[in-house]
Amino acid sequence: MSSQRAVRRVLCQCLALTMLAMIGASRSPLVASTPLAQDAGPSKRPNILLAIADDWSWPHASAYDDKAVSTPVFDRVAREGVLFGNAFVAAPSCTPSRAAILTGQYPHRLAEGSNLHGFLPSRFPVYPDLLEEADYYVGYTRKGWGPGRFEPGGRTRNPAGEQFKDFDSFLTSKPSNQPFVFWFGSQDPHRPYEEGSDTDAGIGLDRVEVPPHLPDTREVRSDLADYYAEVQRFDREVGEILKRLDAAGELDNTLVVITSDNGMPFPRAKANLYDAGAHVPLAVRWPGKVTAGATIDGFVSLVDLAPTFLEVAGLEPPDQMTGRSLLTLAADEQDVDRDHVFIERERHAQVRKGDLSYPMRAVRTRDWLYIRNLRPDRWPAGDPEMYFSVGPFGDIDGGPTKQALLDGRDDATLSRFFHLATDKRPAEELYDLRADPGQLRNLADDQTQAKSKAELRRLLDEWMRETGDPRATNDDDRWDRYPYYGGRAKTEPVKGE
Repeated sequence: MSSQRAVRRVLCQCLALTMLAMIGASRSPLVASTPLAQDAGPSKRPNILLAIADDWSWPHASAYDDKAVSTPVFDRVAREGVLFGNAFVAAPSCTPSRAAILTGQYPHRLAEGSNLHGFLPSRFPVYPDLLEEADYYVGYTRKGWGPGRFEPGGRTRNPAGEQFKDFDSFLTSKPSNQPFVFWFGSQDPHRPYEEGSDTDAGIGLDRVEVPPHLPDTREVRSDLADYYAEVQRFDREVGEILKRLDAAGELDNTLVVITSDNGMPFPRAKANLYDAGAHVPLAVRWPGKVTAGATIDGFVSLVDLAPTFLEVAGLEPPDQMTGRSLLTLAADEQDVDRDHVFIERERHAQVRKGDLSYPMRAVRTRDWLYIRNLRPDRWPAGDPEMYFSVGPFGDIDGGPTKQALLDGRDDATLSRFFHLATDKRPAEELYDLRADPGQLRNLADDQTQAKSKAELRRLLDEWMRETGDPRATNDDDRWDRYPYYGGRAKTEPVKGE
């Protein structure tokens, strides 16, 4: 190990107890409060709990002032820790997003791991394995990495760890005095929904705020309310885990992270690089190490979680991790400013003739979203006729809202929303988020915005080159040829796929 790496390892170990606290030193002018490390003496290594929802968009939590939904557990974690306002997934699709979280690498670096229903090659290390080697007890329940098959990648178990029936059985089996890392992978609020579940959940349709890319109809409001009901169920179940930890005397020595793998399963959301597909909730709690009530608006990608978890445990992240540890952010002055993130996608479902991907890359700043559609001749939401799975425009999950758009494609009040979700898109998209937060008006051809577009294009090109994106160096459509292990469309969609 070089002297520089040795020094960095010492820094990692010394700063582990002040990880998230130092994030608040960010120079971003929009940081609402500055978390400062509290004086904590020697402590045993912290446990790590990641609670990850399935298809949950920002800002659908009461901590973000969404009036239609109640998320008291998420709110508590945010209140007693850090609430992030600009957290984004690496990819708005379950499998590659989870692969990026586990590896700390952008999906385009993960070969077959970039696609839904693929596999994650074993040559890419994942944080659960690395922590297990450091004597952490590792496990997950419900939806770990996936959907996909781990065996073709040369793995003997799910990349998220050893599977357990539930958290209680995991904690019961854990040897005493051994720290743990646990992945709670809920399958909420993934479709299908129980229609009318919003009534039992106490969600009033009048309080639902319909996103601007969807029609404001009773049918859509009801569908959104059913989605909210599952968000609330996820929140309750995370609360049960925290109660179990508290009873075991482990809660305050546990780094708790609550987030989502991608955005809501609605048209122009999940599987898209717009905010509805890529912007997710994120709250982190670690008592005694983070001053309660901090709000951070600097930009964070979920690829940052793996290196953060490793450094909190006193380990040095592997060089191939492209995520920037939040601990490193505290230690390295030049990395303090976080003013943009990168997002991408390749093949989601198998919904284009020839198994074709729909490759996209994007850069998101505070004021702009710039998207590059690398194959604009293809249908972004899938072919209009069902090719293999899901149905027509199969990258949109089936449900009442999608059906309403399909049925209303020729209706004057609905056709605009249908075309927003399904039409082919130009090679470049540019959205002014100050004037158009819903990202509906493409300014890529507006000459008055040429300077902004050029700068964003430069940022994206530079990132693609520096991170070894094959689309920048050898654009051979390799993702079209990677295997797809998902099944054909079913009469009723299976929860969590």
